[in-house]
Amino acid sequence: PALPRRDFVIRGARRDDVDDIAAIERRAFSDPWSPGSFRALFGNPLVHFSVAEDAVSGRVLGYVVSWYVVDEAEIANLAVANDVRRAGVGARLLDHALDIAKERHSHVVFLEVRESNGGARALYASRGFEVAGRRAKYYRKPVEDALVLRREL
Repeated sequence: PALPRRDFVIRGARRDDVDDIAAIERRAFSDPWSPGSFRALFGNPLVHFSVAEDAVSGRVLGYVVSWYVVDEAEIANLAVANDVRRAGVGARLLDHALDIAKERHSHVVFLEVRESNGGARALYASRGFEVAGRRAKYYRKPVEDALVLRREL
């Protein structure tokens, strides 16, 4: 069942969220980041790492990881639990990352997306991202090109 927007909050990720985040990651991606990769993000001043949390149960519903370097930002990872997709969680996480990019005075935001991931591509297009390039065979399992998307802020 879809969750109304008011039923979840965006907050900074905590170390005790990593197991839940890694579980979402494994279900969302065929070549997932390891729990150690997520743990390595904590304390890095160039990283912003947030989760969407169910306001009642406290369950982690999704997460976003962004890097911010000088005046550019990259959304490195964004995923939502399968049972709450299309409920606005991914959109809120993406909007949050864009807000942080503006706060950090980024002028442009980049990300990569599987060419075949129509749902994610539609979300990114709805927020003004445009195709800026292609990375041949960027994804490994299965092998597929990535589209590099760009949005000016």
